[in-house]
Amino acid sequence: MRAWLFPGMLRWARAWRLPLRGLGPSSLSAPRVPLAPSSSGRSGTERRSVLLSYRLLDGEEARPALVFLHGLFGSKTNFNSIAKALAQQTGRRVLTVDARNHGDSPHSPDMSYEAMSQDVQDLLTQLGLVPCVLVGHSMGGRTAMLLALQRPELVERLIAVDISPVETTSNSDFPSYMAAMRAVDVPDDMSRSSARKLADQQLSTVIQDPAVRQFLLTNLVEVDGRFVWRVNLEALAQHVDKILAFPPRQESYPGPTLFLLGGNSQYVHPSHHSEIRRLFPQAQMQTVPNAGHWIHADCPQDFMAAIRGFLA
Repeated sequence: MRAWLFPGMLRWARAWRLPLRGLGPSSLSAPRVPLAPSSSGRSGTERRSVLLSYRLLDGEEARPALVFLHGLFGSKTNFNSIAKALAQQTGRRVLTVDARNHGDSPHSPDMSYEAMSQDVQDLLTQLGLVPCVLVGHSMGGRTAMLLALQRPELVERLIAVDISPVETTSNSDFPSYMAAMRAVDVPDDMSRSSARKLADQQLSTVIQDPAVRQFLLTNLVEVDGRFVWRVNLEALAQHVDKILAFPPRQESYPGPTLFLLGGNSQYVHPSHHSEIRRLFPQAQMQTVPNAGHWIHADCPQDFMAAIRGFLA
């Protein structure tokens, strides 16, 4: 788990001030699932997508937009400052998206990469942002990879941030973390600071690292006087094995691809390279020294420079 949550994350957890208003009932429980009209994948099978929450920054429409997909337990706010900076630096439109069961997006019992890919495909088409430059971190990186493999015409180029299409085996702590979050019991009508302190104390019996706890606590929000997790823990717990894996694929993505790796991260091993090049024959590998799994938080300037260089 340490590869997912870096020491500098505590700085980001304190900086993320999540909105406590505007969350409807669909954000609280998995059974309520606002669904978009059915969409058909290339295989002809229908998959129902959810209407994702997003933020779109204006820019030139002549060049492909930058689209950012976050990782597990994250949200579109992970990329707020980077999205603003890249919109200014590149002049492009920049889209940040909450995955299903995360942030302000609806909950759904399905947490497969096929479902997450379909969600993004439908959103990109709806917003007229195809083809785009797709940038995905961790879980979002796998969603981006699958989308590029399924619908290469929608992706002008692809950036996978510290993740590969090979199953991740170093995160066996995730189920215990999810169980600890589900066991948190915070009384109603507490102040936000008191609620977070109490939840932190309860999590500490299982999760010793305070940076990990602070990151997870960014998902604790107040709705109508009650404190709830806005991530759908039930769906995440049921599908954690799928999230740590990648769907088997035979096709390849022919477009330019960058695998951006953290120098201090163990998520992408040399043994993964053959599978990366099979699926993404134009793949480039670039390492950001002194960065962990969360490259965009550890080294934001290097992260943005790598994106700008790849676009050029």
